[in-house]
Amino acid sequence: MFEPAVSVLNDAVSASTSSSIISVEHVFKSVSDSTGTLTILRDIHFALAARETAAIVGASGSGKSTLLSIIAGLDTPTQGTVQLAGQDLFALSEDDRAALRAQKVGFVFQSFQLMGNLTALENVMLPLELSGAKNARAQATEMLKRVGLGERLGHYPKVLSGGEQQRVALARAFVVQPALLLADEPTGSLDFATGETVMALMFELNKELGTTLVLVTHDRGIAARCERRITLEGGQVVGN
Repeated sequence: MFEPAVSVLNDAVSASTSSSIISVEHVFKSVSDSTGTLTILRDIHFALAARETAAIVGASGSGKSTLLSIIAGLDTPTQGTVQLAGQDLFALSEDDRAALRAQKVGFVFQSFQLMGNLTALENVMLPLELSGAKNARAQATEMLKRVGLGERLGHYPKVLSGGEQQRVALARAFVVQPALLLADEPTGSLDFATGETVMALMFELNKELGTTLVLVTHDRGIAARCERRITLEGGQVVGN
């Protein structure tokens, strides 16, 4: 006997959701003040599989960074759910969300977000130490060598170039081998040539470690290198 078409479709959707590293389901985000309510995101719905690369693109003010923050569990939606590696983020306490991020998520920011009082090596060791890794120094050293900074282990961020600082940030993000890497305008503070070098390295590491990559970018060239492009316009997905 043939199964009803609706049943087959529902089974396919369930299988797709269960195999996703990230599943964003009907997410809305609104904020209110004395002037009224502003809706930033409207009914965002998509899923990403393990190892997939996706660029979130759109004009300034379209909701890109807000969506990335919600995917990370750093901001909460007004409505809807986000599942990370099968866990409903917003069914967890804030502490449990933080613990899940530490285990599963790496971050790269436009402004690098390095600890100025720590050396390059200490910055990369930090997430390993927080996770209880016993060989944090050796792992961090190896990752800094991988990004071409083996001679900069003891340097502080203030004496590193912008490109070097972003490579430290990449090393810090990838050293824990996250299931998901989130990057917000990772080349926004870099010149074109340096940005190209950093992005090539990011995609190389992503492929080597089998990470799912989600990045916010205005750069069409960077977006074109991703397998998926999630286009936002007025807080809604208009291309996926």
